[in-house]
This record gives sequence, C-alpha cells and structure tokens, in this order.
Amino acid sequence: MLSAVPAGDRVALVDPRFVGHRHALRLALTDPRFPAAAVPGALTAQAEARPALIGALRTTTEAVGAGVPTGGSTATVTDRTVPGRLAATMEAEGTEVQRPELGSLVATVPTDDAARAAAHSGVEAVDDEAVRLRSAVKARDGFFTTHFISPYSRYIARWCARRGLTPNQVTTASLLTALIAAGCAATGTRGGYVAAGVLLLFSFVLDCTDGQLARYSLQYSTMGAWLDATFDRAKEYAYYAGLALGAARGGDDVWALALGAMVLQSCRHVIDFSFNEANHDAVANSSPTAALSDKLDSVGWTVWVRRMIVLPIGERWAMIAVLTAVTTPRIVFYALLIGCAFAACYTTAGRLLRSLTRKARRTDRAAQALADLADSGPLAQLVAARGPRVPGAWSAPVLAVVGAGALIAAALQQPFGSRQTVIAAVFYALCSGIAVARPLKGALDWLVPPVFRAAEYCTILILAARSDIDGALPAAFGLVSAVAYHHYDTVYRIRGGTGAPPRWLVRTVGGHEGRTLVVAVFAAALTGASGFTTALTVLAVAVAVVVLVESIRFWVSSGAPAVHDEGEPA
Repeated sequence: MLSAVPAGDRVALVDPRFVGHRHALRLALTDPRFPAAAVPGALTAQAEARPALIGALRTTTEAVGAGVPTGGSTATVTDRTVPGRLAATMEAEGTEVQRPELGSLVATVPTDDAARAAAHSGVEAVDDEAVRLRSAVKARDGFFTTHFISPYSRYIARWCARRGLTPNQVTTASLLTALIAAGCAATGTRGGYVAAGVLLLFSFVLDCTDGQLARYSLQYSTMGAWLDATFDRAKEYAYYAGLALGAARGGDDVWALALGAMVLQSCRHVIDFSFNEANHDAVANSSPTAALSDKLDSVGWTVWVRRMIVLPIGERWAMIAVLTAVTTPRIVFYALLIGCAFAACYTTAGRLLRSLTRKARRTDRAAQALADLADSGPLAQLVAARGPRVPGAWSAPVLAVVGAGALIAAALQQPFGSRQTVIAAVFYALCSGIAVARPLKGALDWLVPPVFRAAEYCTILILAARSDIDGALPAAFGLVSAVAYHHYDTVYRIRGGTGAPPRWLVRTVGGHEGRTLVVAVFAAALTGASGFTTALTVLAVAVAVVVLVESIRFWVSSGAPAVHDEGEPA
C-alpha cells in the first residue's frame, strides 16, 4: 500500500485504536517542517523520508519473522504499535523522527477497556482548541506584544485560518499597511501623522498575526520564512523614510536623523546575530554573568523590565506610533535614537561581560559564521591571504576598531572631498583584512562584524551629511537600506543552516571595505552640485538589484531553509 502511493506524497500510518485530541494528530501529521514525525500510535513521512519508512518496514517485517526485537529493546521503545515500532526503526537506521511536545494533549493507544475509558476521559478534560490557541503565541515575546497584542491577535489568526487565508497573505497585508502608514506620514500633516500612527499599530497586529496563524494552522513555508524575516525591516525603514519626507514638507530636514536611526537599529541587530552565532554551540559554555541573568529571570517583574528596556519591536513600534500621532518627526527620531542607544549599551555591556567571564571554546562552525557575517570583499580577502597574521586573543576586534575609528574620524574631521578620507578608507580595508586573517575564535571576535557594519554605515551617513549637496542624504538612506538588506539576508541564510550567500555575490557588491572605499572616492572626486548624489543613487540601485535578484532566487528555491524566529524579540 505504501509503495502504491505516489513518491512525492506525504503518507501517514495511524493505529485504528488511537485515542487522542485532534490537535495532537495535527501536530504529528501535518507540520511541513519535518520529514518524519510521530506521536504514540501515529507516524508520518514526507517525500524525503519515504525511502526510510519503506526500509524500516522491511527491517521490521524481517525482525518480526525472525522473532527478534524491532527498533530497539522493549525497555527502550515505549510505543509498541506498528507506527511506533516503525518510528523507532527509522531512528535506529539514522532518520530523525520529530516527536512534538504535546503538553496536556492526549495521544495514546489503549490496550484494554479501562485504559480506553481513561483516555477518553483525558480527551474530554482538555479543550484542545484552547491549547491550540495558546500554542499559537510565541513562547517568548516583549511586554507590549504579550499583554496588548497577543490576547486578541490569536483570535484574528483563527479567523484567518477558518477563511482559508495563509500566513504569507497576512504578512503581505502587514507590509502594505505599513507602506500606507509611511505614505500618510509623508504628507506632513497632523491628520496624516495620526493616521500613520494608527496604521503602524495595525500593521504590527498583522505582523503578530501571521506568525500565530502559521503556528495555529501549521502552515510553515520557505517563502513565508523569507517574507517574515525581511518585511519587518522593510516596514520599519520605509516608515522612517516616510517620516523624513513628511518633515521635509514642513521645512524640517531630518534625513540625517532617519538614517542615523536606521544605522543604529541595524547595528543593534548585527550585534545580536553575531553574539548568538558565536556562542550558540560553544563548548564548555558557562559564565557567572549568565548565571546572574538566569537568576534575574526567575523573578517575574525583572523579566518584563529587562525585556522592555532592550526596546523590542513591539515597544519600539508602539513608541513610534504614539509619538508620530502627537508630536513631530524630529521628536520621534530623537526618542528612537536615545532609546535604541540605551538598549544597545545595555545589551552590549552584558554580552561583553559574558564573553570575558565565560570559559568557552568557539567551534569551527561559529568561526565560519562570523567570517560570513563580516562580509569581507576582494580587498580584505587579498590582505587576509597575503598580509600578516597578528597574534593575540583580542587582535581581531582591536584591528577592526582601529581601522573603523580612523575612517570615521577622518570622515568627521577632514573637509568633505578630502584625499585623507580616501587614505583612511584604504587603511580601513587593510585593517579589516588583517582582522579576519585568522579564524575568529577569540572571546570578543563576535564584535568584528558589528564594527564593520558601524564603520560602513556611519561613513556613508557622515559623508552624505557633510556634503551639503541636495539629495545626498536620501540617496545615502537608499544605499544603506540596500546594503542592510544584504546583511539581513546573510544572517537568515546562516540561521537556516545553508551558509552565507555565494562568494560571487559578495565580490560583485564589493564587500564592506570595497563599498566604503568607493563611497570615499566618490566624495573626493564628485564634489559638484549633484555628482555625489547621483553616484550614491546609482550605487544604491546597483547593489539593490543584484542583492534582491539573488535573494529572491534563493528563497523561492527548493533548497531554502524554513527560518522561523522563536528566539529573542527583535
């Protein structure tokens, strides 16, 4: 019967004596993320696990005929049903079988009348729809999201599921709502600002709903992963641009503040990504600071305070929406910069303490992830291959900071268009190459990618702000947006286990040091009325086209990972 089912179809084996909640079966048999999954009395296999299932069936049949145990001894295999024995055999032969956490849900195969009566009683005692709704909400989230959005957004998710809407459709609706909010902010009127704040909050409700709908209906997909991972940043940064356009209509130029907010937020994220990638599989990972953090998390009120002060997306968007409605874009950006700067200092200080006090050995995988996050282009790679290798546990972050500091200082202190800035950019490229010449396994080497991001983004911001050329700051905003998208795309590929983007892409867009040098050369060579603005615009469009085309090709391909962020609230 199994062989007769088309090879590309999912199959399920369920013991006819099965008693349990419908949602228990749903978790085991319909989640698309796992090739094989099982609960007591039920087993499913997608196309990639079908050969393993057929092989397990043959092995089990032969074992039963020979009178030997199947899939392990009776002591180790608790589910002795046919699906349970096949699942154990698949695991014994090297195929991972997902076993979802059921909690209070019932899934069992009773062997007598008393057990069957007890099972039915357990089913009636628990409302699996209530469990399903609770499990649709992300386990760890911010205070605003947990207490002001999720209590009703889960019901919106259920409403969407019952009408056949998909998470991707809700994600797209959230993006469109945020873009309309940005358009309202761009009008520069009080009515537009009020409408923008309301629409931004509604966009966030939909942003929570799409993930809850995916968990409620188990509709996970690689396309959904890509949309969810990238649209949040697109929505927020488009809204920044809308606020800047609206302020300009009122005679207030806040493009530098808008770009500064985007730079700060992007650098905050890369600090999070870099630290987590460096430490998530570290060996002997222990720290007194981490122990203190765990102790604080055991006290209820400190958990929420610590989650709020890092200004996660819920708190951040709520603040932006309210301030947009009642104040001005300039005040919005001031509050955003102050709040994000404090959050960045708090989280970075804690991670520095953990890194300095923990005794851990970084793995090769972690070192490769940091090297990929560094986004080193041809110049840095050439220096890394042929330049000196500076010894020392802190040499990489120190070199990165020295190069970045020299570059930013030159951009700030030297006149716009000065050759000294170009020289500083060359020095930065040399330092960045030497910094990544050795494997990034030091305690503080996770700082290298964030320093590179800060150097590139801040240099573009400073040069555009100091140029006093019309349109330079909006063009710089577009360039940083395109580059930031490339860096976020890199992060989610690494998180999905597929590695960094192809090397040809990194070489084509120049790497962080190459782009920084090009912008410095533009500033020195194009000091006319519009030459610098035009050059930044052309560079932004070129980077955006190349990066987006490759990103879309990858995320809609069959090899894309299903990345669903259930960790820190971004």
